[in-house]
Amino acid sequence: MSDGAVLHVRGRVLVGPQDVRDELWVVDGRVSFTRPPTAADVRTVTGWVLPGLVDAHCHVGLDAHGAVDAETSEKQALTDRDAGTLLIRDAGSAADTRWIDEREDLPRIIRAGRHIARTRRYIRNYAHEIEPGDLTAYVRAEARRGDGWVKLVGDWIDRERGDLAACWPGDALAEAIAAAHEEGARVTAHCFAAESLPDLLAAGIDCVEHATGLTEELIPAFAERGVAIVPTLVNIATFPDLAAGGEAKFPAWAAHLRRLHERRYATVGAAHDAGIPVFVGTDAGGSLAHGLVADEVAELVKAGLSPAEALSAASWGAREWLGRPGLEEGAPADFVVYAEDPRADVRVLADPLLVVLRGHPVG
Repeated sequence: MSDGAVLHVRGRVLVGPQDVRDELWVVDGRVSFTRPPTAADVRTVTGWVLPGLVDAHCHVGLDAHGAVDAETSEKQALTDRDAGTLLIRDAGSAADTRWIDEREDLPRIIRAGRHIARTRRYIRNYAHEIEPGDLTAYVRAEARRGDGWVKLVGDWIDRERGDLAACWPGDALAEAIAAAHEEGARVTAHCFAAESLPDLLAAGIDCVEHATGLTEELIPAFAERGVAIVPTLVNIATFPDLAAGGEAKFPAWAAHLRRLHERRYATVGAAHDAGIPVFVGTDAGGSLAHGLVADEVAELVKAGLSPAEALSAASWGAREWLGRPGLEEGAPADFVVYAEDPRADVRVLADPLLVVLRGHPVG
């Protein structure tokens, strides 16, 4: 498209779950539902339109060994973009990716700073590894560095126990999460097991990543307090392989992972049925590939969300939760066009017809 061109999208514009329009226009990089009076150079596209998809648990700038260079980070961001992911909540990265904000052709990123973990209780080279007495200071620092989020590692394997165990005492969590809230940031935590969840809940946690340890006893409290979960089911699918690799040394841990994996769909389905907010996240970066947002939406449908609910978890609902606009009059034109209705079959998300970022077709 030339600089003066106007993009016109005709078909079914899914502004929200109950709000469907017949067309939209992109004028000066922004959404309009009114034909511009002086539109001369017009490109028209026909299809089904969704707001730019959201990956609410992604790691741009990481691989399995830690921070990566800018070239690799760029490739990761481009892969997500071309899959239709135009808004990323970066749930912890050791790399400085602020330069991405200057690039008009790369997704928008909401950063949670660097992971904060207990000493020798997380993936090497990923996190600030500290003891409980330093937790509040580190949380304050990451709250100021991030974009309204802080990421804790709530549990990890305890080698002495040979199984998953909580990383932080309740009093340290309460003080640290209160400090984050004072700084205007929300807090999320990596949690596989159930053991870490009661103290996090009591401390005022805002979100839990993975949440495979949710139980019938804990689910009502999560729902009452509105604590969101990002299940990352495409990551939980790797648990059997992880268990097999560590079984000889940590048999209890391996068995625990298998149990969590076996009930993963039931856990997410029960959480959703109870009213816990559920959002799409892939855990891309580290050991998982980028560009898996369509796969995660399909996994949520397997867990019992309706297609419309799973789409909301990756679009309308996720954008509202993160405080970013969707397809609103005057909003930045970030959207994806599909050849078929994604509400009829979410697998359509794997084959975008057109990706528009900041008003420009990309990819």
